[in-house]
Amino acid sequence: MATIPKNHPRYMSLLTREKISQAMKNGIVHETGLIAHGRGEAFDYLLGEKTISPVELAEKTAAAALLYAKNPVLSVNGNVVALSAAEYISLADCIPAKIEVNLFHRTRERIDKISDELRRCGAKKVYGMKADAQIPGLDHDRALCDKDGIFSADAVLVPLEDGDRCLALKNMGKTVIAIDLNPLSRTAKTASITIVDNVTRAIPNIEQWVHKLKDASIDEIKDIVETWDNEKTLGEILFFLSKRLNSLF
Repeated sequence: MATIPKNHPRYMSLLTREKISQAMKNGIVHETGLIAHGRGEAFDYLLGEKTISPVELAEKTAAAALLYAKNPVLSVNGNVVALSAAEYISLADCIPAKIEVNLFHRTRERIDKISDELRRCGAKKVYGMKADAQIPGLDHDRALCDKDGIFSADAVLVPLEDGDRCLALKNMGKTVIAIDLNPLSRTAKTASITIVDNVTRAIPNIEQWVHKLKDASIDEIKDIVETWDNEKTLGEILFFLSKRLNSLF
């Protein structure tokens, strides 16, 4: 990472790639996480690598939903830990919310490494190791969760693409907040609140809204959540993308 000159026009992008690559070598990110990151980065290029206005509203609504929840849980995987561990912990602390490790490519070793890294970055308690409950309707390891964590949560933040689990959690009656740079994914279309943004921007943005909304009345927070139209916002994002692509030629 030290070899990347700070005046390089793609400095942040290259730095992010190096973080993901190193985390894979350390056993935190699965090799398929590199593919997922590259796919997301392609969509970020289309967005102009910035948070657009419809997404700002989504991040505000996500903050409101997490504050309104009685038992909010932030799900975490290897990519998120590699890129935004400290920011994720900070968000969890200010809500407050639980953090739970949930993995598709699940091994005890990866769970331990991710949990250790979260604790090293300041997390006081990390859920996901007990796996004493299962999400109904899933036939893979992402069904495994903690009874006191995701299983009993009423709102779950799901970063990055996670379509089938997103639907299964919604079928359990939970509010599902997804961070996904691909507005066409199953996750984006299924989630209660979809944030089409880079996780490195989205997490700090949500936290800023949490701080702003902490003094709001419960009725105001409830109104923000209940008036949210996810399908409409995804349409606005797709319109932005098509308009931006046309302007480039």
